[in-house]
Amino acid sequence: FNTRDSTRALYFGLLRDYSPCIHLLTLTVVTFGVLAPLVCHQLLHSYFYLRRWHLNPMSQEFLEQNQQEGQDALHHFEKMQMPNTSDASGSDSFQPLLLIAIITVQRRNDFHYVLQVASHFHRLLQKCGTHCQRHRMLLCNVESDPSSHQDVRLLSSLFPVVSRDRTAENPDPSLNQFEKEKQDYVFRLEQSLLVYSPQFILLVEDDAVPEKEIFSVLQHLISARFSKPYLRDTLYFKMYHPERLQHYFNPEPMRILEWLGLGMFLGPVLAGTYCRAVGRAGPSWSLVAFFALYSMALAELVGRHYGLELRRLHPALYNVVPASECCTPAMLFPAASARRASGYLRGLRCRQGFAKDTTLYSLLRAKGENAFVLEPNLVRHVGMYSSLRLKSNPKLL
Repeated sequence: FNTRDSTRALYFGLLRDYSPCIHLLTLTVVTFGVLAPLVCHQLLHSYFYLRRWHLNPMSQEFLEQNQQEGQDALHHFEKMQMPNTSDASGSDSFQPLLLIAIITVQRRNDFHYVLQVASHFHRLLQKCGTHCQRHRMLLCNVESDPSSHQDVRLLSSLFPVVSRDRTAENPDPSLNQFEKEKQDYVFRLEQSLLVYSPQFILLVEDDAVPEKEIFSVLQHLISARFSKPYLRDTLYFKMYHPERLQHYFNPEPMRILEWLGLGMFLGPVLAGTYCRAVGRAGPSWSLVAFFALYSMALAELVGRHYGLELRRLHPALYNVVPASECCTPAMLFPAASARRASGYLRGLRCRQGFAKDTTLYSLLRAKGENAFVLEPNLVRHVGMYSSLRLKSNPKLL
């Protein structure tokens, strides 16, 4: 015991012999100059990510894995012998709580994006059981020649399909790709309402693969959080926001408040731990301020996205914050909001720099609407080959 007490006394004595400024400077240098770069250099959405070293091999690995997942989805549906009993004509008297409407166009055949999305939703619905009995899937084929979409032909024997056939129409020379995408989006909204008259519509693009907890989170959102009028009357809920845009240091004011809250919580905790380690009586305000800034800087540089992953532990932990502008891979619309959104979009024309996501976001201020995003994401965006922006050598970033 004397030896143990002597060692402890020597340890605390050495710590007290050095100024706190030296301790904190050493901690800062070791954390941000050594440990964090070593641990985080392969984290794609961290500031410490070594893009020159890892981006090309990681992008190639992702493409190969995604291509294999596409083949697996193809084999999954080829083996299924489940006839489609729904004709998607609107004659079905069943009114679903949630309609999952997947919009699709023909893309790279070897990736089978729509098959990946449909197979994941199909498996999750089967696992969900009785909780998802009032959910339905609908495919919206907006390919100019619907019969040319091979993956939809395969799925049409399993799920209801609506198609937008433009083969008999005279091409409009003024119709740009962004306006066409918006018109397809409106078509999907209106067809989703027409076919089943659902209470909620989850519009999913054909390269947005659902996370495994999507239905439990949506169930909690609809049953618990929609009791608040400001959420129930919202124009839409985003299920996805790009990870590269999820940092604290962004224009969204709510994230700045969240960032400050993180520092206010961890500052006193870390300062108290430090004082206990060096045998000080208690933390000073300057010490608390240092550890608050230290924790805020570390959280931002490592990546807010990775901290958000902890919220997947329970549906009630998911963050609901005001929506930002970018991207529409998966959007949840209450039925009344879907009708309003469809009417709004019909009155606007999209173009380069004013795509449908920007158009929807512009409606919030123009029409006095609200919209929110759930964090972390409930879908993964796997489509590195876009139907709008052609890339011969796509990258993850």
